[in-house]
Amino acid sequence: MSQTTSGAPAPNYDDEIVKKFVVATVIWGVVAMTIGVILALQLTWWPANLGIPQLTFGRLRPVHTNGVIFAFTANFVFGGMYYSTQRLLKTRMYSDLMSNIHFWGWQGMLVSAVLTLLSGMTQTHEYAETIWPIDIAIAVFFLTFAANFALTVANRKVEHLYVALWFYISFLITIPVLHVFNNLAIPATLTRSYPIYAGMTDALVQWWYGHNAVGFLLTTPILGLMYYFLPKAAQRPVFSYRLSIVHFWALVFLYIWAGPHHLLYSALPDWAQTLGMIFSVMLIAPSWGGMLNGLLTLRGAWEKVRTDHVLKFMAVAVSFYGMSTFEGPMMSIRAVSALSHYTNWVVGHVHSGALGWVGMMGFGTLYWLVPRLWKRPLHSESLATAHFWMATIGVVLYTVAMWGGGLTEGLMWRAIDEAGQLQYPIFVDIVDQLQPFYVTRLIGGLVYVTGVLLMAYNFTRTILTPEPIDSSAYVPAK
Repeated sequence: MSQTTSGAPAPNYDDEIVKKFVVATVIWGVVAMTIGVILALQLTWWPANLGIPQLTFGRLRPVHTNGVIFAFTANFVFGGMYYSTQRLLKTRMYSDLMSNIHFWGWQGMLVSAVLTLLSGMTQTHEYAETIWPIDIAIAVFFLTFAANFALTVANRKVEHLYVALWFYISFLITIPVLHVFNNLAIPATLTRSYPIYAGMTDALVQWWYGHNAVGFLLTTPILGLMYYFLPKAAQRPVFSYRLSIVHFWALVFLYIWAGPHHLLYSALPDWAQTLGMIFSVMLIAPSWGGMLNGLLTLRGAWEKVRTDHVLKFMAVAVSFYGMSTFEGPMMSIRAVSALSHYTNWVVGHVHSGALGWVGMMGFGTLYWLVPRLWKRPLHSESLATAHFWMATIGVVLYTVAMWGGGLTEGLMWRAIDEAGQLQYPIFVDIVDQLQPFYVTRLIGGLVYVTGVLLMAYNFTRTILTPEPIDSSAYVPAK
């Protein structure tokens, strides 16, 4: 075991588990996002499904959404958490066995989810389409990680818990609760079950889960990674540690109540709709506090952003976080929702968060980790920069197209002629007007995925390159 500068033994961290999650993230990222492009193509040119049932939109779409959330995002979150948790707590993960059960079990669950969804087996709940045996597997392997994390915290060599760990803990507590209660069902066969909820209760529980899956999987753990990796990459302390604490408590308190804004103008009682709207609007404050804390951490390091591809990704990611967390609360206001709901504007909003915030933060984290995990320089800095520009241009094309398409859609639905009748009663007339926006989205998606493929190539060449004689510059920080 190596020695620290003080003479004490340096912690023997488990970076092999981090490597596994990094590789899985890249593979699943390519798969999930390529499927997204295929879906965009099908909306532009329907014969793209080739008449094959497994390639129809209804089967590929849940594979895409679950792939981006539970495969790409969850894998890079797990990898980043394994890496940063050990260093923040100055101790190895409690159990290597539990770490490996978590990794292999999670990948097996993902493969099972893909195969069953492509076969048409589904529970028909947004972000919760997988059948009940897979739901149980998700809970088991997630709780395995949560237990390993908790035991590692109990075994830590430092007293203070850095704020990133607080965000991780909120993720590890909230997601199992949301997942279990939303998926409570009575099995009928091995592939089919009946939910215990019905009607509006089912809808309310679903969006309590659905929106908070965004809040506590696509937001809080990634904010934790931001608070760890952004200062590391910028070599600057967090702008305001006090603000990060306020950010945490305000965010986790407010987020959990925002789900009902998905059910505006429904049979849900008005008081519940209003509650969801109010808490959604209030979310702007902690969200923008976190965004500003991230961007202001770059004070004094903006010159590095011009040349450092990691900081480029992270700076844009934090900017998209601020934009998405302003747009979402605005869309939760009844008057705005009346125009935007069920339109492509919602699709644009979701992807500005998924591709802009989650994707860019994930890419930045991966580019920071790979040279340090494999102890060698990145194969090509220029390819990494090219990936950054492709990702940025791609997400802008995608979201702007969907905003334009959504506004067009919403306004045409509401258009009234001189007789007081709907001006566009034939739905296909509205769909025809969306074709240019769909084509633009397809182009944006292709550009974005091309960048992901460049990243996969860059990482493959990096990993397969022999380790340099002097690899000290790439040794992971203790």
